[in-house]
Amino acid sequence: MAVDLSVVRGSVAEVAKELDIGPSLLSKRCRNPHYNEDKVFPDNPKISTGEQELRILRKKLRDAELECDILKKVIAIFSRGDDTYTDS
Repeated sequence: MAVDLSVVRGSVAEVAKELDIGPSLLSKRCRNPHYNEDKVFPDNPKISTGEQELRILRKKLRDAELECDILKKVIAIFSRGDDTYTDS
């Protein structure tokens, strides 16, 4: 899965950062044509495909929560009513 992600996205460093793994390890796996389909990293059985998908989803959730918090702060700033940010 990680190797496939790096191929699709074109950035090993980006995918490695997203999955919290070392970019050198992912690069090594990308060059190895015999990587294990069931376990993305066969010499690290703790990281299964499901766990990696969970990491990706958790990161997306953190990003969405951060975005939501930023938008809430922006709304609070613009709704103060002091007309500082209006065009009129």
